Amino acid sequence: MTIDYRDIARWCARVIVALCLFTFSGARAGGIEQLQYFIDRSTSGTATFQQFVYDVDGNLVQESQGNLTFLRPGRFKWFYKTPYEQVLIGDGTFLWVYDKDLEQATKVLLKDALGSSPAALLYGSKDIESYFGLEGLEPISDSERVKVIPYEESGLFERIEIALSEGVLRTMTLYDHFGQKTIIKFDDFVVPANVDANEFEFVPPEGVDIVTQ
Repeated sequence: MTIDYRDIARWCARVIVALCLFTFSGARAGGIEQLQYFIDRSTSGTATFQQFVYDVDGNLVQESQGNLTFLRPGRFKWFYKTPYEQVLIGDGTFLWVYDKDLEQATKVLLKDALGSSPAALLYGSKDIESYFGLEGLEPISDSERVKVIPYEESGLFERIEIALSEGVLRTMTLYDHFGQKTIIKFDDFVVPANVDANEFEFVPPEGVDIVTQ
């Protein structure tokens, strides 16, 4: 079977808009408590990441890495360095997906891209239990875990499982409705971080095709 890595990249882009970036400080608590602490306290952050995408048979079909920055509410930047450059920017109003090699930028209203996905935990209401079911999971080693289930059945993901250790997000495992799985491992997480709001402004380079959805 031939793997179309561009299709995978587009799927990963949809993954990213559903991501929530979690990090905490203070005494150890259960996953739900740490999640709520994040919602109440976190305002900005930076990290590096590795992302692994698996198909329905459990085969690794893509591995990528990069860095991220976010500033609540509604601003984030995911920069993929490998296997090729791609950047996803939420500027508070729009989501931009820029593919350097294709010389193409896709623009969509941020509220339409995020909807009631788990990304709303980062950018939306603090009343998270009105939109998501939260379930504490058994700890693994030194990591506390929590399951996040969107109430909106038409969303991209069936569930997300989050692992935290010593107050810092370690991994996110995202399960879609088609049996695919994405694992994101975070390092060098800093929250809050010194983030410039201008970093989330995107101006398409000259000659780039703009696709509006």
